[in-house]
Amino acid sequence: MVPNVGGFRELRPSIATRSLLTVPAMEGGCGPRMIGCSTRAATLRWFAAAAMVCALLGCSSQAVRLRSVPRNPFEQELQLGAWGGPQPSARTVQLLRFHNLAQDLDGDPRALLAKLQDLVDREPTADKMYALAEVAFISGKRVEDSDRAAALDLYGAAVLHAYQFLFDDRFAATRNAYDPQFRGACDLYNSALESALRIVCANRELMPGVTKTIHTAAGSWDITCVVRGGQWRNEDFERFEFVSDYEITGLRNHYQVHGLGVPLIAVRRSYSSQPAAAQYYPAELSFPVTALLRPRLATPGSPAGTRHQAYLELYDPLTVSEVTIGAQRVSLEADLSTPLAYFLSKPELNSLATAGLLYPESLMKMQPGRQAPIMGLYMVQPYESGKIPVLMVHGLWSSPMTWMEMFNDLRSRPEIRDHYQFWFYLYPTGQPFWISAAQLRRDLAQARQVLDPQHQEPALDHMVLIGHSMGGLVSRMQTIDSRDDLWKLVSTQPFKQIKTDDEIRQRLAETFFFRPNPSIRRVITIGTPHRGSSFSNQTTQWLLGKLIHLPSMLVNSQQKIFRDNKDALPPNTLLKIETSIDSLSPNCPVFPVLLASHRLPTVKYHNIIGVIPNKWWWTSLVKDSDGVVSRDSARVDDVVSELIVPADHTTVHSHPAAVLEVRRILQEHLAELRGWSRVRFAETPQAAPHTVELR
Repeated sequence: MVPNVGGFRELRPSIATRSLLTVPAMEGGCGPRMIGCSTRAATLRWFAAAAMVCALLGCSSQAVRLRSVPRNPFEQELQLGAWGGPQPSARTVQLLRFHNLAQDLDGDPRALLAKLQDLVDREPTADKMYALAEVAFISGKRVEDSDRAAALDLYGAAVLHAYQFLFDDRFAATRNAYDPQFRGACDLYNSALESALRIVCANRELMPGVTKTIHTAAGSWDITCVVRGGQWRNEDFERFEFVSDYEITGLRNHYQVHGLGVPLIAVRRSYSSQPAAAQYYPAELSFPVTALLRPRLATPGSPAGTRHQAYLELYDPLTVSEVTIGAQRVSLEADLSTPLAYFLSKPELNSLATAGLLYPESLMKMQPGRQAPIMGLYMVQPYESGKIPVLMVHGLWSSPMTWMEMFNDLRSRPEIRDHYQFWFYLYPTGQPFWISAAQLRRDLAQARQVLDPQHQEPALDHMVLIGHSMGGLVSRMQTIDSRDDLWKLVSTQPFKQIKTDDEIRQRLAETFFFRPNPSIRRVITIGTPHRGSSFSNQTTQWLLGKLIHLPSMLVNSQQKIFRDNKDALPPNTLLKIETSIDSLSPNCPVFPVLLASHRLPTVKYHNIIGVIPNKWWWTSLVKDSDGVVSRDSARVDDVVSELIVPADHTTVHSHPAAVLEVRRILQEHLAELRGWSRVRFAETPQAAPHTVELR
């Protein structure tokens, strides 16, 4: 039975288990003619890894899990979960006692708030305004279960009062940034706003363009939800989830920014008039949003019935990190990792990695809601003109999910996310890698036509490709000139003399005759078998040859070519290599051709190699390799930098040293584009690389 697959959705082992047995455990694979190579140890290693990975296919681990109670900074200080209900802080109780209002805490909250408001109007001080905000917040908590409308008014009042504490000029003389109450006012603002938004969300009224009215002691407020900054449109928002409801379990690092606002998880919807780039968004993509309530502060002494305006502003924290309020620059509270983890934990447990390996044709089907094949380019944030694409290409028995650790780490750096946009490529890994390379060439050309049909966007001419394992081969093949070198491995006859129909001829031409893509300026290969992998042996070839179900179109085309061109195809023609496992053999004739191929001098290559540290008894079985690809196979001469990382094949691309190296390369790329790089490189890619080994 063919697995049901969808954009970026796959069954995932736990993060701890993935560190050793992640989906691409076989990357580097095997080949067609490794006969006579007595690799019993390699076979046993492969079977052990495969058995454990297959066992994991029956398990699932979410990248996030739901908290029993949402995270709240006032949980203990204000006794939010206590049996006696929320209670004000000791400082607020002291202020109320001083003004003979402590006894009013158990009475009508609106009456107490009106008295506090009167105190503020008569003698404005920061501590009175803080108490006003805190009392409004705990009063909202007390009535939320019985009267949600009243709770919404009280939470709204708490937000507005906290905002006044922080930004109203009347409190400038008594506001102390070193006082814990200052951070407390920020937390009150964020917590009260989140509590209010929960009520609004429950009524499905948190949407751009919607206006809600709340009533406070200072008058009524009409609050309109608007989108500020970023590339998202009003129509993009399907629903919202709250970051504080979730705990990350499937990403190693959790990136947050402290400031004002409520971090949200926005889930995108598809619609008929969406921009052309939306065809590259996965279905039900989730992305980070920060909600900020910005009131137009009332003039002191305004009548009690005055109506005021405020805006609930939705920001993309990947694009906007701070806002201006009055004369102050204010950081936005943001969570960049939880929305990503939420997206990775979709309930549909489909295995893209396994489907792409064993059922390549399943990735060629149309994805509902995307109106495009499941395979292809993906973006997890809107396309932005002026930002340089970084395309990440996975390896064998893998999917774009394998990049999420590195992506999460890289995107956390402002200098990276401000200048780069990350794209991902999903392709069926059961087929020979040169077929996947041809598909990527076609998909990149189509994407350029969709995004920049007039070729007026310079950032698209400085692309960076990052490939792990077999994905490194697919990536490098975007930058070489095939001439007729690959075709000579297919046939002894000129291409024009091959007998076949126009459709098959076109596919053959795309696969074996191509020019380098001039828009690609750097390629980073990680754990890539540039000379094949010794994991290829008779056993693995036979087993996976039985398991992989090649696309019927590919099989039928090959059969037709063999039938019509018996005399033009030698016995060892490249067309007889039918699977990716076969294509990765050290004996595969493609590798010498690729290593000697012509490439543009405008392209710079970088290489990262994994070598398992010699610390355990079993490392003797994989000596001087990452367990799948040997150091000798991973090395290549035309790179300008090379880093050796102490990691195995399945974790080398998420190892901190590899992430830091990729970040360095991306920064170097920016520096050269700006013209202020202090580093000198050779004019041609054939210069000897600078190699660094980490132990």
